[in-house]
Amino acid sequence: MQALAQRTVAAAGAATLRLAPLSSRSAASYTQVVPRRFLQVTAAAAQNSSQTTTKTPTKEDEATEQKSIVFKPFDEVLQELDQVESAEMASPLIADSFARVGYHREAEYAINEQINIEYNMSYVYHAMSSYFNRDNVGLPGLAAFFRASSLEERSHAQMLMDYQSTRGGHVRLASLTAPEGEYNHEEKGDALHAMELALSLEKLNFQKLRDLHEVADKHNDAQMADFVESMLAEQVEGVKEVATYVAQLRRVGKGHGVFHFDERIRARAESMDASAKAAV
Repeated sequence: MQALAQRTVAAAGAATLRLAPLSSRSAASYTQVVPRRFLQVTAAAAQNSSQTTTKTPTKEDEATEQKSIVFKPFDEVLQELDQVESAEMASPLIADSFARVGYHREAEYAINEQINIEYNMSYVYHAMSSYFNRDNVGLPGLAAFFRASSLEERSHAQMLMDYQSTRGGHVRLASLTAPEGEYNHEEKGDALHAMELALSLEKLNFQKLRDLHEVADKHNDAQMADFVESMLAEQVEGVKEVATYVAQLRRVGKGHGVFHFDERIRARAESMDASAKAAV
């Protein structure tokens, strides 16, 4: 056994010494040759060791071997090495990544769809903010609230993009839908009409996140499910908050009460704005 170990070390060392200096070889070539030869030599040595044993196996040994779980670490590492070597460096046609593990294509596509949803919501809230900031509308509190909401949704999109890259996926941005520019409603007024639209968007986003969670469950991706659950916890609070604003605006109508509501929501907008900017 000692002689076999010495031959193994010598073979691995010879494979390494025959290589040219790293400066004259590509990094990819270096990665392919050194680990692969070492693992192949080591795996062969382990196999020869098991074949040259002088002990005659008994029936008891054979029964134990059949029941035991066979673990071949070097063979399994070679399989992983094949995947690493086949992954290309960054290029327009790159198909895989070095970090990708257990990340289904359907999950990757679903994350990209959610990124588009978050950006579309940010776009709508930005348009609302611009409307309420007009001099002939004059509701700066609502303008600040929807501006902060826009930044918050954009931060969610960025968080999803970062997650996509972390899991080895590729971000694919889609086109955005042009939002409305006018939010005045003859019966409800502009404040209530815009807030009801915001509530419908928040509810839709909650459902989309639930659909995203189902994709994670479908492919047994516990880590992705945990990530989406953290977004769901925040989203359900957002739905409750906007629903409360809708109830308050329905109470005050579209008269003088809207002015007082605007003053109250400004403080909340400042808090949201600071949090959203920190996240971005």
